Amino acid sequence: MSEVVGTNFVHCTVLLNEAVDALAIQPDGTYVDCTFGRGGHSRLILSKLGPNGRLIAFDKDLYAIAEAATITDPRFTIVHEGFVTLAESLARLGIEKIDGLLMDLGVSSPQLDDGARGFSFRFDAPLDMRMDTTRGQTAAEWLNSAEEKDIAEVVKDYGEERFARQVAAAIVTRRASKPFATTGELSEVVATAVRTREPGQNPATRTFQAIRIYINRELEELSLTLPQALRLLKTDGRLSVIAFHSLEDRIVKRFIQDAAKGDHLPSRLPVRASEIAAAPLQVLGKPIRASEIEIKANPRARSAILRVAARTAGPL
Repeated sequence: MSEVVGTNFVHCTVLLNEAVDALAIQPDGTYVDCTFGRGGHSRLILSKLGPNGRLIAFDKDLYAIAEAATITDPRFTIVHEGFVTLAESLARLGIEKIDGLLMDLGVSSPQLDDGARGFSFRFDAPLDMRMDTTRGQTAAEWLNSAEEKDIAEVVKDYGEERFARQVAAAIVTRRASKPFATTGELSEVVATAVRTREPGQNPATRTFQAIRIYINRELEELSLTLPQALRLLKTDGRLSVIAFHSLEDRIVKRFIQDAAKGDHLPSRLPVRASEIAAAPLQVLGKPIRASEIEIKANPRARSAILRVAARTAGPL
Protein backbone atom coordinates (compact mmCIF):
# COMPACT_ATOMS: atom_id res chain seq x y z
CA MET A 1 0.00 0.00 0.00
CA SER A 2 1.37 3.41 -0.95
CA GLU A 3 0.38 6.75 0.44
CA VAL A 4 1.15 10.00 -1.33
CA VAL A 5 1.89 12.70 1.22
CA GLY A 6 1.80 16.46 0.92
CA THR A 7 5.51 16.87 0.24
CA ASN A 8 5.21 14.63 -2.85
CA PHE A 9 7.07 11.78 -1.16
CA VAL A 10 5.58 8.31 -1.49
CA HIS A 11 5.59 6.08 1.57
CA CYS A 12 5.10 2.34 1.23
CA THR A 13 3.91 0.84 4.49
CA VAL A 14 6.05 -2.23 5.20
CA LEU A 15 4.38 -5.51 6.22
CA LEU A 16 1.06 -3.67 6.23
CA ASN A 17 -1.35 -6.60 6.22
CA GLU A 18 0.89 -8.91 8.23
CA ALA A 19 1.34 -6.46 11.11
CA VAL A 20 -2.35 -5.55 11.30
CA ASP A 21 -3.56 -9.14 10.88
CA ALA A 22 -1.31 -10.07 13.82
CA LEU A 23 -3.43 -7.79 16.05
CA ALA A 24 -6.49 -10.03 15.50
CA ILE A 25 -8.68 -6.92 15.54
CA GLN A 26 -11.82 -7.07 17.69
CA PRO A 27 -14.47 -4.72 16.24
CA ASP A 28 -15.14 -3.06 19.61
CA GLY A 29 -11.53 -3.12 20.77
CA THR A 30 -9.13 -0.34 21.68
CA TYR A 31 -5.84 -0.30 19.77
CA VAL A 32 -2.65 1.73 19.70
CA ASP A 33 -0.45 2.55 16.71
CA CYS A 34 2.75 3.73 18.38
CA THR A 35 4.23 5.09 15.15
CA PHE A 36 1.60 6.72 12.93
CA GLY A 37 4.07 7.74 10.20
CA ARG A 38 1.89 8.41 7.18
CA GLY A 39 -1.00 6.36 8.52
CA GLY A 40 -0.87 3.11 6.56
CA HIS A 41 -1.29 0.81 9.53
CA SER A 42 -3.72 3.17 11.27
CA ARG A 43 -6.05 3.38 8.28
CA LEU A 44 -6.16 -0.38 7.92
CA ILE A 45 -6.87 -0.84 11.63
CA LEU A 46 -9.73 1.68 11.42
CA SER A 47 -11.20 -0.20 8.46
CA LYS A 48 -11.47 -3.31 10.65
CA LEU A 49 -12.98 -1.61 13.71
CA GLY A 50 -16.69 -1.39 14.41
CA PRO A 51 -18.60 1.75 15.50
CA ASN A 52 -17.47 1.35 19.12
CA GLY A 53 -13.83 0.59 18.37
CA ARG A 54 -11.06 3.04 19.13
CA LEU A 55 -7.57 3.76 17.82
CA ILE A 56 -4.96 5.99 19.46
CA ALA A 57 -1.85 6.82 17.42
CA PHE A 58 1.42 8.42 18.51
CA ASP A 59 4.05 10.32 16.56
CA LYS A 60 6.73 12.94 17.19
CA ASP A 61 6.95 14.11 13.58
CA LEU A 62 5.03 17.28 12.65
CA TYR A 63 4.46 16.00 9.09
CA ALA A 64 2.91 12.84 10.55
CA ILE A 65 0.70 14.94 12.82
CA ALA A 66 -0.44 16.98 9.81
CA GLU A 67 -1.25 13.80 7.91
CA ALA A 68 -3.15 12.43 10.90
CA ALA A 69 -5.25 15.61 10.94
CA THR A 70 -6.76 14.54 7.60
CA ILE A 71 -8.41 11.58 9.35
CA THR A 72 -11.73 12.88 10.67
CA ASP A 73 -12.94 9.52 12.00
CA PRO A 74 -14.29 10.05 15.57
CA ARG A 75 -12.85 6.69 16.59
CA PHE A 76 -9.33 8.01 15.95
CA THR A 77 -7.10 10.10 18.25
CA ILE A 78 -3.59 11.33 17.42
CA VAL A 79 -1.10 12.16 20.17
CA HIS A 80 1.86 14.43 19.35
CA GLU A 81 4.30 12.63 21.63
CA GLY A 82 6.81 9.84 21.43
CA PHE A 83 5.50 6.40 22.37
CA VAL A 84 7.56 6.49 25.57
CA THR A 85 4.63 8.50 27.01
CA LEU A 86 2.29 5.58 26.25
CA ALA A 87 0.90 4.86 29.73
CA GLU A 88 0.72 8.53 30.75
CA SER A 89 -0.98 9.63 27.53
CA LEU A 90 -3.53 6.81 27.58
CA ALA A 91 -4.35 7.57 31.22
CA ARG A 92 -5.10 11.18 30.22
CA LEU A 93 -7.51 9.79 27.62
CA GLY A 94 -9.21 7.64 30.25
CA ILE A 95 -7.90 4.37 28.80
CA GLU A 96 -6.81 1.71 31.29
CA LYS A 97 -6.43 -1.33 29.03
CA ILE A 98 -5.95 -1.99 25.32
CA ASP A 99 -6.61 -4.92 22.99
CA GLY A 100 -3.53 -4.52 20.85
CA LEU A 101 -0.48 -2.41 20.12
CA LEU A 102 1.54 -2.01 16.92
CA MET A 103 5.02 -0.51 16.60
CA ASP A 104 6.70 0.20 13.23
CA LEU A 105 10.16 1.26 14.36
CA GLY A 106 12.88 3.37 12.79
CA VAL A 107 12.74 6.23 10.34
CA SER A 108 10.12 6.47 7.58
CA SER A 109 10.75 6.84 3.86
CA PRO A 110 9.45 10.43 3.74
CA GLN A 111 11.85 11.38 6.54
CA LEU A 112 14.78 9.86 4.65
CA ASP A 113 13.73 11.27 1.28
CA ASP A 114 13.13 14.80 2.51
CA GLY A 115 16.64 16.26 2.41
CA ALA A 116 15.64 19.19 4.62
CA ARG A 117 15.17 16.83 7.58
CA GLY A 118 18.90 16.08 7.74
CA PHE A 119 18.51 12.31 8.13
CA SER A 120 20.34 11.31 4.98
CA PHE A 121 23.84 11.78 3.56
CA ARG A 122 22.29 11.74 0.07
CA PHE A 123 21.39 15.42 0.41
CA ASP A 124 23.38 18.43 1.57
CA ALA A 125 20.99 19.93 4.09
CA PRO A 126 20.90 21.31 7.63
CA LEU A 127 22.21 18.67 10.03
CA ASP A 128 19.08 18.24 12.15
CA MET A 129 17.96 14.58 12.45
CA ARG A 130 15.23 15.28 15.04
CA MET A 131 11.97 13.43 14.46
CA ASP A 132 10.26 16.20 16.43
CA THR A 133 11.71 19.46 15.19
CA THR A 134 9.93 21.45 17.91
CA ARG A 135 12.10 20.21 20.77
CA GLY A 136 15.49 18.81 21.65
CA GLN A 137 19.07 19.18 20.44
CA THR A 138 19.91 18.95 16.74
CA ALA A 139 22.61 16.60 15.46
CA ALA A 140 24.79 19.61 14.59
CA GLU A 141 24.47 21.08 18.09
CA TRP A 142 25.45 17.77 19.64
CA LEU A 143 28.37 17.09 17.30
CA ASN A 144 29.77 20.58 17.84
CA SER A 145 29.80 20.25 21.64
CA ALA A 146 30.11 16.57 22.61
CA GLU A 147 33.30 15.04 24.00
CA GLU A 148 35.29 12.97 21.54
CA LYS A 149 34.90 9.83 23.67
CA ASP A 150 31.13 10.28 23.77
CA ILE A 151 30.94 10.63 19.98
CA ALA A 152 33.05 7.49 19.57
CA GLU A 153 30.83 5.59 21.99
CA VAL A 154 27.62 6.59 20.19
CA VAL A 155 29.01 5.74 16.75
CA LYS A 156 30.27 2.38 17.98
CA ASP A 157 27.25 1.35 20.07
CA TYR A 158 24.43 2.62 17.87
CA GLY A 159 26.08 2.36 14.47
CA GLU A 160 28.19 -0.74 15.09
CA GLU A 161 30.96 1.14 13.26
CA ARG A 162 34.38 -0.47 13.68
CA PHE A 163 36.09 2.82 12.82
CA ALA A 164 34.21 4.73 15.53
CA ARG A 165 37.32 6.14 17.21
CA GLN A 166 38.69 7.40 13.91
CA VAL A 167 35.32 8.94 13.00
CA ALA A 168 35.11 10.75 16.34
CA ALA A 169 38.66 12.06 16.04
CA ALA A 170 38.00 13.35 12.52
CA ILE A 171 34.81 15.10 13.67
CA VAL A 172 36.54 16.84 16.58
CA THR A 173 39.46 17.93 14.38
CA ARG A 174 37.13 19.36 11.72
CA ARG A 175 34.84 21.24 14.13
CA ALA A 176 37.82 23.03 15.69
CA SER A 177 38.22 25.03 12.49
CA LYS A 178 34.60 25.11 11.37
CA PRO A 179 31.54 23.86 13.28
CA PHE A 180 29.31 21.37 11.48
CA ALA A 181 26.19 22.77 9.87
CA THR A 182 25.18 20.39 7.06
CA THR A 183 24.86 16.70 6.29
CA GLY A 184 27.30 17.08 3.42
CA GLU A 185 30.02 18.33 5.74
CA LEU A 186 29.57 15.40 8.09
CA SER A 187 29.46 12.88 5.26
CA GLU A 188 32.73 14.18 3.79
CA VAL A 189 34.54 14.02 7.13
CA VAL A 190 33.32 10.52 7.92
CA ALA A 191 34.47 9.31 4.49
CA THR A 192 38.04 10.26 5.38
CA ALA A 193 37.94 8.16 8.54
CA VAL A 194 36.18 5.00 7.33
CA ARG A 195 38.79 3.06 5.38
CA THR A 196 36.64 0.19 4.09
CA ARG A 197 32.95 -0.38 3.69
CA GLU A 198 30.62 -3.09 2.42
CA PRO A 199 30.06 -2.96 -1.37
CA GLY A 200 27.36 -0.46 -2.27
CA GLN A 201 27.25 1.12 1.20
CA ASN A 202 28.18 4.75 1.75
CA PRO A 203 30.99 5.20 4.33
CA ALA A 204 28.71 7.48 6.35
CA THR A 205 25.80 5.00 6.63
CA ARG A 206 26.59 3.66 10.09
CA THR A 207 27.56 7.04 11.55
CA PHE A 208 24.36 8.72 10.35
CA GLN A 209 22.30 5.85 11.75
CA ALA A 210 24.08 6.07 15.10
CA ILE A 211 23.63 9.83 15.49
CA ARG A 212 19.95 9.66 14.49
CA ILE A 213 19.27 6.91 17.04
CA TYR A 214 21.08 8.85 19.76
CA ILE A 215 19.46 12.22 19.04
CA ASN A 216 15.99 10.68 19.12
CA ARG A 217 16.70 8.28 22.03
CA GLU A 218 15.22 5.52 19.89
CA LEU A 219 16.60 2.46 21.68
CA GLU A 220 16.14 3.93 25.14
CA GLU A 221 12.52 4.82 24.46
CA LEU A 222 11.82 1.39 22.96
CA SER A 223 13.21 -0.30 26.08
CA LEU A 224 11.05 1.90 28.31
CA THR A 225 7.87 1.45 26.25
CA LEU A 226 7.69 -2.34 25.88
CA PRO A 227 7.06 -2.91 29.63
CA GLN A 228 4.33 -0.26 29.52
CA ALA A 229 2.69 -2.07 26.62
CA LEU A 230 2.74 -5.35 28.53
CA ARG A 231 1.05 -3.76 31.54
CA LEU A 232 -1.63 -2.16 29.37
CA LEU A 233 -2.58 -5.18 27.27
CA LYS A 234 -5.72 -7.10 28.19
CA THR A 235 -5.58 -10.88 28.39
CA ASP A 236 -5.32 -12.15 24.78
CA GLY A 237 -4.26 -8.67 23.66
CA ARG A 238 -1.67 -8.62 20.88
CA LEU A 239 1.75 -7.01 20.54
CA SER A 240 2.93 -6.54 16.94
CA VAL A 241 6.38 -4.99 16.39
CA ILE A 242 8.30 -4.33 13.16
CA ALA A 243 12.04 -3.65 13.51
CA PHE A 244 14.45 -2.64 10.76
CA HIS A 245 17.90 -3.16 12.21
CA SER A 246 19.57 -5.56 14.60
CA LEU A 247 19.83 -3.21 17.59
CA GLU A 248 16.11 -2.54 17.91
CA ASP A 249 15.14 -6.10 16.95
CA ARG A 250 17.47 -7.43 19.65
CA ILE A 251 15.62 -5.37 22.28
CA VAL A 252 12.21 -6.57 21.05
CA LYS A 253 13.31 -10.21 20.80
CA ARG A 254 14.82 -10.30 24.29
CA PHE A 255 11.85 -8.55 25.85
CA ILE A 256 9.35 -10.97 24.32
CA GLN A 257 11.47 -14.02 25.13
CA ASP A 258 11.98 -12.95 28.74
CA ALA A 259 8.28 -12.20 29.23
CA ALA A 260 7.38 -15.56 27.68
CA LYS A 261 9.56 -17.48 30.16
CA GLY A 262 7.72 -16.48 33.31
CA ASP A 263 9.41 -17.07 36.66
CA HIS A 264 13.15 -17.71 36.41
CA LEU A 265 13.61 -20.53 38.92
CA PRO A 266 16.61 -22.84 39.35
CA SER A 267 16.16 -25.95 37.18
CA ARG A 268 16.39 -28.42 40.09
CA LEU A 269 14.16 -26.55 42.52
CA PRO A 270 11.46 -28.96 43.83
CA VAL A 271 8.45 -26.98 42.60
CA ARG A 272 5.40 -28.41 40.83
CA ALA A 273 4.52 -27.01 37.44
CA SER A 274 1.12 -25.99 38.81
CA GLU A 275 2.86 -23.84 41.42
CA ILE A 276 4.77 -21.79 38.85
CA ALA A 277 3.00 -18.65 37.68
CA ALA A 278 2.21 -18.53 33.98
CA ALA A 279 4.35 -16.28 31.80
CA PRO A 280 2.68 -12.96 30.93
CA LEU A 281 3.42 -13.25 27.20
CA GLN A 282 3.12 -15.99 24.62
CA VAL A 283 5.21 -15.90 21.45
CA LEU A 284 2.98 -16.30 18.39
CA GLY A 285 4.63 -17.98 15.43
CA LYS A 286 8.02 -17.34 13.93
CA PRO A 287 9.35 -13.89 12.98
CA ILE A 288 7.83 -12.66 9.72
CA ARG A 289 9.80 -11.02 6.93
CA ALA A 290 8.69 -9.21 3.81
CA SER A 291 7.99 -11.32 0.72
CA GLU A 292 10.18 -11.10 -2.36
CA ILE A 293 7.31 -9.35 -4.11
CA GLU A 294 7.18 -6.64 -1.42
CA ILE A 295 10.96 -6.27 -1.39
CA LYS A 296 11.00 -5.84 -5.15
CA ALA A 297 8.38 -3.09 -4.88
CA ASN A 298 10.03 -1.51 -1.83
CA PRO A 299 13.71 -2.43 -1.27
CA ARG A 300 13.65 -0.85 2.21
CA ALA A 301 11.41 -3.72 3.32
CA ARG A 302 14.34 -6.14 3.00
CA SER A 303 15.56 -5.62 6.57
CA ALA A 304 12.11 -5.57 8.21
CA ILE A 305 11.25 -8.26 10.75
CA LEU A 306 7.89 -8.61 12.50
CA ARG A 307 7.56 -10.25 15.92
CA VAL A 308 4.17 -11.03 17.45
CA ALA A 309 3.13 -11.98 20.98
CA ALA A 310 -0.09 -12.29 22.96
CA ARG A 311 -0.81 -11.29 26.56
CA THR A 312 -1.73 -14.23 28.75
CA ALA A 313 -3.53 -14.23 32.10
CA GLY A 314 -0.16 -14.68 33.79
CA PRO A 315 0.84 -12.09 36.42
CA LEU A 316 3.47 -9.43 35.78
